[in-house]
Amino acid sequence: MRQRPGPTTTLWEEGRRPGREVASLAIALLLTATVLDLLLSERLGLFFDLAFVTICVGAALAVRPQDFFVVGVLPPLGMALVVLMLALSDPGSIARPDDGLAQATIAGLSRHGIPLAFGYAACLGLLALRRSFVERHRG
Repeated sequence: MRQRPGPTTTLWEEGRRPGREVASLAIALLLTATVLDLLLSERLGLFFDLAFVTICVGAALAVRPQDFFVVGVLPPLGMALVVLMLALSDPGSIARPDDGLAQATIAGLSRHGIPLAFGYAACLGLLALRRSFVERHRG
């Protein structure tokens, strides 16, 4: 006798992780991607940018619905954290080596503005879709 499979969940229902856990993992992955990218080249580049967008999407899909806000503010804060840390420790990786802290930070954010916009838009879009799905299927 075949057993009937249990109720299947969709991609929008999958996220069940607490926001703090997802945010911590996302920041750890961003820092790891930063180190790996700087090992591969002298400047923060495409590898980091692709990892950033992927991490934003993964965080939006992993978080539980009641913690959407935590992940919703994560992309710009995560990018700012990485850029600020590099501006303090290795400004040449995101700007000119002789740039000051503020100028290196702004240059780093502007050089990675497109991935920031894509990652943030994807994150907020997925959170909005998940919120809409959860509200329609509550019951």
